[in-house]
Amino acid sequence: MSSNSVSSSSVSSNAMFFVVASNNRARIYDAAKNMGGTVFEETRTDPSVMEKLPCQILLKTVTDNFESLKGLADVGLYLVCERNIKARSNRHKIHPHTRHENNDTSQILEGVIGLFPMVSHPALGHVKSDAHWRDVHAPLALKSHTAMSHYRQLSVVHCFNGPAWDGIALCGFDTLPDLRERFFDSDEAKRAIGKDIAHMADTKKSPRRLLVSETTYKL
Repeated sequence: MSSNSVSSSSVSSNAMFFVVASNNRARIYDAAKNMGGTVFEETRTDPSVMEKLPCQILLKTVTDNFESLKGLADVGLYLVCERNIKARSNRHKIHPHTRHENNDTSQILEGVIGLFPMVSHPALGHVKSDAHWRDVHAPLALKSHTAMSHYRQLSVVHCFNGPAWDGIALCGFDTLPDLRERFFDSDEAKRAIGKDIAHMADTKKSPRRLLVSETTYKL
């Protein structure tokens, strides 16, 4: 999904990235070390859960070597515009266990993220659904998920291959119990979010959420 403007005052920055969706964790981590970027990796290991997920790992990166990305994208490859709706605070930015061994420049960010791939509601279509997500749903999410420590929207501008996702929501929480037990402020907030998602998204075609860790790599 693309957008021509951002009217929500809470959006602090926009940037373009490639996103690779994969089930090959080793190859994605090797690629992140070589080209830099951010890795979102599913934290659960139960096979009964894993087999129902759309993918196991994603890489968000900027590169001029597009052919290398195509070779990594066994699930999907997307061009996205990242909207940083609620930024991480400095108090929980970097996990103490930053890795630097064996030329590994990764930094493990604290907390856990609910990663939600989204398919637009057919009645709205690509552009209108994205505008609603940005201008209506984002403020509602900030109001309804007060325990959420950071929030980004990856609006899909182009799908090169793979499932036709229109967006990927990244809902961050300080702890897994916060995500599971404090995702909504109230039952009323849960109903409001559910109604709004049903308006803008195809809830049957949108995949299951992932529970991911976030690791950044710098060149």
